[in-house]
Amino acid sequence: MSDEKMPSEDPPTYEEAVGSSNGDCNNGGNISINALYPTLESPSGESKPVKHADLNGNDPAGIELIIKATDFSARRHRFQKRKDNRTPYVNHPIGVAHILTNEAHIYDPIVLASALLHDTVEDTKTTLEELKIMFGQEVCDIVAECTDDKSKAYNIRKQLQIDHAASHSFKAKLVKLADKLYNLRDLERQPPHGWDRKRCRDYAKWSKEVISQMRGTNQILENGLDEVIERLLLKFK
Repeated sequence: MSDEKMPSEDPPTYEEAVGSSNGDCNNGGNISINALYPTLESPSGESKPVKHADLNGNDPAGIELIIKATDFSARRHRFQKRKDNRTPYVNHPIGVAHILTNEAHIYDPIVLASALLHDTVEDTKTTLEELKIMFGQEVCDIVAECTDDKSKAYNIRKQLQIDHAASHSFKAKLVKLADKLYNLRDLERQPPHGWDRKRCRDYAKWSKEVISQMRGTNQILENGLDEVIERLLLKFK
């Protein structure tokens, strides 16, 4: 529901948010990507060190990716609020990742990192090229699939979500389903200021259309979506 946030000032770039106190800067005066994330792939293509699972089966590289995605998302969304103009916007991508792990039992670091980053390109200064450098091609591609083109009118963007949903990759569908589930639960809990019953109902009906194009992706997410949509259509009939 990124289109429904309260307006806020344009967030800073990641480098502006971090500052440049460590002295490792590029020619523009900002911290270089290597200084921010020294073990991630550098712009020159130098790969980060390979990290293997420990004796307990933990995946250090996967955990690192998720934590860095959380950090990046928090910095990029730091000045943004949800529609209530109180809740930090970053609660949303973190909540989407939480739904994936705690409800859908999805533990793929690529999916979780993409969930944490899914609104950064659409709603902040972040670029896809930046995500590619920092988090890799696959995460970049998934975020691209989850990003609306805001140069298009609102109604056109909403129709394109319906039109394109079936063709998305499996991992992008997981993120999109969890995103819709979070937003619909938010709508049920507290409709955005200024939304009448018709707008709430229309949003639920539109979400149902988008979800219908992604059936067979994850039964847990789909069941949760069916349940909340049914409640919303009764609540706002």
